[in-house]
Amino acid sequence: MVDLYDPRPLREQITSLITGRIADGTYAIGSKIPSTRELARECDVSERTIAEVIKALRENGTLRGIPGRGVYVLRMPDGDGV
Repeated sequence: MVDLYDPRPLREQITSLITGRIADGTYAIGSKIPSTRELARECDVSERTIAEVIKALRENGTLRGIPGRGVYVLRMPDGDGV
């Protein structure tokens, strides 16, 4: 989850959370990740913050959004996350 005492920005912490879950198989390749709303609730951050993380992970090819269906894992994340 998000640690308010962690010096890393929230976006970086959430990126690490999502990519860690992909790496450990919680979010398997081809599976749908939780909605922006669910992740925002879980991390206690705004939906906009989650949307920015998902956008970056879509841009680097880790995730893929399918309109009307959700966001899916395409591949393992790069070593640097984004």
